[in-house]
Amino acid sequence: MTTLRHHGKMTNEKDGFVLWFTGLSGAGKTALAKLIEEELKTRGVRVERLDGDVVRKSLTADLGFSKEDRDKNIQRVTFVAKLLSRNGVGVLASFISPYRATRDWVRTEVTNFIEVFVDCTLEECMRRDVKGLYVKALAGEIPEFTGVSDPYEAPLTPEIAVNTAEEAIEESFAKIMGYLEKKGYA
Repeated sequence: MTTLRHHGKMTNEKDGFVLWFTGLSGAGKTALAKLIEEELKTRGVRVERLDGDVVRKSLTADLGFSKEDRDKNIQRVTFVAKLLSRNGVGVLASFISPYRATRDWVRTEVTNFIEVFVDCTLEECMRRDVKGLYVKALAGEIPEFTGVSDPYEAPLTPEIAVNTAEEAIEESFAKIMGYLEKKGYA
């Protein structure tokens, strides 16, 4: 926490951070980020949520899903996260972000990077798939689909790991909030 002087008064401003949710499509990244966002806002934390599906419709609508385009997608998101986090905003970023090297690069670019591995079996992700993406990917209709025809490189040492196939969402939520509280971000 940083103490600032504003119009002659001392004010406390929390440091920004980037909570980076990574995992397969359907693992629960967005669901967890929404719960964390709601809780942090009730605690008065300045927070913004960047979600893969939303960002792809606006900021990165021109990109496809090749490795090069996926990396460009993350580079653009990282630029936004960097601006927000260095200005005291907590950023909740929910992106498959399948490549370890790309996530490691993000870590070097933003303020207080916290990697959250949302682990879930491929079978469970397929069961949850309301959009039918896995069925299309298995049929060859979606090329370069993470977890099917394109690799997902799980984090080796994430700050937080949750397993949404084995834990209730409340358990995963509690793990993440506990970490944020311990670090003074919540």
